[in-house]
Amino acid sequence: MLRAVSHDPGAGASPKDRFVTVYGRKPVLEALADNRLSVDKVVLADNAHGPAAREILDAARARGVPVQRATPHRVKVLAGNGKQDQGVLADVVAPRMRRLADALAGKSAPRAVLLLDGITTPANVGMILRTATAAGVGGIVVPRRGVATIDPLVVKASAGVAFTAPVLRCATAEEAAADLRAAGYPLYAMDAGARRSVFDADLPDRAAFVLGSETAGVSEAVRPHVNRWISIPMSGGVESLNVASAAAVLCFELVRRRSA
Repeated sequence: MLRAVSHDPGAGASPKDRFVTVYGRKPVLEALADNRLSVDKVVLADNAHGPAAREILDAARARGVPVQRATPHRVKVLAGNGKQDQGVLADVVAPRMRRLADALAGKSAPRAVLLLDGITTPANVGMILRTATAAGVGGIVVPRRGVATIDPLVVKASAGVAFTAPVLRCATAEEAAADLRAAGYPLYAMDAGARRSVFDADLPDRAAFVLGSETAGVSEAVRPHVNRWISIPMSGGVESLNVASAAAVLCFELVRRRSA
């Protein structure tokens, strides 16, 4: 059963729908030093002192960014990484990030959408964000659960594009698949055994494309929502491509079709 798209702008809202949170001294200082980025706030552990803490406080003061003090445990919770936060994080405003429900309810809903399903390797998520943004994809659905968090590792793999990528947020890939279908998007997914390839399949201008996990592929929860399966032709005994490489093939095939 397809679920209706939620049009309540406050339903399921999360700070992760507006900010990219970076943590660790070096990533926070890099964000504060980049005048192209808008930093909402810095959260610094209340036991952080010495030259490193002063450097962060001075950099935040120079940018006019408020600094909040919190317990080390609170910083770990907010960062979502208990081993590498180094007692500091920064919330960086992501200007093109929004809730999937809001994007689907708006007048300028994206045409082509990627849906990340179970992709847990930060490097792959970062490379997909960079590739899809470069290809002009209108939205990249990055669920809050089941997919690597947009953190410093993802930001690094995207070469900084993660801050400005058209990221669409929701709770799970299953929720996103249902909402996309309810909004009229056919769902396409990659499968090596599919009869039609990405190069000869009929791909409408308005569609969503599911990218499954590195090991299990498209999840069982999302599979019932898929309308069509497509493949990438392989030679030389190669069975499949890395998910980020497959995303690049798909994204630039969409570019080729738009410009044909």
